[in-house]
Amino acid sequence: MRKHKLVENEFYHIYNRGTEKRRIFLDDSDYLRFLVSMRLMNDEKDGLMFLWKNYHAKYPNASLEKFLRLNLKKRKPLVEFICYSLIPNHFHFIMRQLTEKGTEKFMQRIGTGYTMYFNGKYKRTGSLFQGTFKASQIDSGNFLYLSAYVNCNAEVHGIANAESWRWSSYSYYLKKTKYGLCNKSTVMNEFKEVADYEKFAKENVSAARLKKEDEKIFLE
Repeated sequence: MRKHKLVENEFYHIYNRGTEKRRIFLDDSDYLRFLVSMRLMNDEKDGLMFLWKNYHAKYPNASLEKFLRLNLKKRKPLVEFICYSLIPNHFHFIMRQLTEKGTEKFMQRIGTGYTMYFNGKYKRTGSLFQGTFKASQIDSGNFLYLSAYVNCNAEVHGIANAESWRWSSYSYYLKKTKYGLCNKSTVMNEFKEVADYEKFAKENVSAARLKKEDEKIFLE
């Protein structure tokens, strides 16, 4: 049982990683499948993933965006995404809980659904994630810093430049991607221009990388 109840309309940093630090995304199709799950499993009524599979089988050239527009009136999200990042062996979300136990419901669905997909694809059994997801409530003092940390997590870990990493919401924040599943206004309302946020993010990425190096030296 979770120690602290997650509260509606509060912001949380949600994260988890693969069991034994294993990779949970092995190719582009895995990242895409997880992103689809983030969209379709975020609803009070379960079953949108099943409807999408049937719709896509009937109209293979139709986009997910078109499917979502057709089903928009039926949707009632459990959470609101602010930003996200998917990394080979873990993921980060910043989200706002919209309904009672919305975060738990969503995370249980996506964890179970993606594990079933991954185990079926790679012929494995057992848990994929390292226990229950971690959640920490975000206060106003570190909200903007955490948005940069999550958006640019690939660069923090030295995997890729944040601007070129396809599997985070950063490109949406920089207006390089038309569609996004995040409400970026909560963050971007604090900046006059997109370039101001980009500068802020780069500065905080550099600070986060230095901190990681310091911690590594200390542990060694």
